[in-house]
Amino acid sequence: MTAGRAAGQRRFEDVREGEELPSVAYPLPVYRLVMAAGSNRDFNSIHHNTDYARATGAPEMYANTSLLLGMWERIVRDWIGPAGTIRGIRGFRMRAFNVVGDTTWVHARVVSVTTEDGPGTVDIEVRCENSAGVTVGPGTVRATLPLRADSAYGTD
Repeated sequence: MTAGRAAGQRRFEDVREGEELPSVAYPLPVYRLVMAAGSNRDFNSIHHNTDYARATGAPEMYANTSLLLGMWERIVRDWIGPAGTIRGIRGFRMRAFNVVGDTTWVHARVVSVTTEDGPGTVDIEVRCENSAGVTVGPGTVRATLPLRADSAYGTD
């Protein structure tokens, strides 16, 4: 490793449109839903009480928006590395339920690579899917990556 260079740091010049990020799977046991809802103070019973969730028309208690966005953040941060920065999230929309006992898969791919809005800007399409392959939460994350010439990360 070159002195001053972060291990595993992705650089803008190495990214291509259409590149797939490694997918991540999240099992959804009761404790994960309860911990996620409690950690962001979302005490709505639909996220931790089966009977209540069913009374509202949901098939079962289900993951809240913050949990899904946290899943997005993990897949993107793991890919952009420590010197990458998430600049924004657009278009996230909950289309279906991620219910207790299911597994949520997070998939992502690069849809745009540009330097027009600043150095090393990348748009990443991200989506959550349930075990049946139904897209639950699609949208786009904008991130910036360091350029290879950035002296803080040395050269290869």
